[in-house]
Amino acid sequence: MPVKRSIPYTSGTFFITFTCHRWLPLIDKVNGYDIVYKWFDYLKSKGHFINGYVIMPNHVHTLISFIETKQSINTIIGNGKRFMAYELIERLKQANEMELLEKLAESVEEERKKNNKKHEVWELSFDWKECSSLAFANQKLDYIHGNPCRGKWNLCQHPFEYKHSSAKYYVTGEQGFYSVTNIMEIQDIDFTKKR
Repeated sequence: MPVKRSIPYTSGTFFITFTCHRWLPLIDKVNGYDIVYKWFDYLKSKGHFINGYVIMPNHVHTLISFIETKQSINTIIGNGKRFMAYELIERLKQANEMELLEKLAESVEEERKKNNKKHEVWELSFDWKECSSLAFANQKLDYIHGNPCRGKWNLCQHPFEYKHSSAKYYVTGEQGFYSVTNIMEIQDIDFTKKR
């Protein structure tokens, strides 16, 4: 999965963003929020920590603490995007969204078609920033949580009201729709050692 810059680290806390192809609201179109949660569950099952997130209609922002694994973080994210893409396409087929499926099929580059890629669900790259300090991680959490209230979205008045976000937990201390690990709880964990 191409990225703007490969993540040169094998563990640590990262702010990750990936976006639906051409900013299409594919997640919302098929109510695919649970698909992202399944990926989060998979990451947790491998020992990683979901520290914060917001799942928007057409993109995902998340703060993830990765423990040392044999796979690169790029591979972990690439595999997750591939899994989610497959699930989103299946739901689009079930919803008989033929015009949208055709648009996603037409967007696949010729080179990728040779590798049997049929639909372009996500933008090819993803953005990332290493959160090497607690202050920077908190800044990114504020950004994540404010996303539904900003710009064209206006999905809620207060960040903690948006269902598909960890804002409720960070504002009230009560877990929201999906449980996360507070960024403060992981400060003393050595991610370079397998748990």
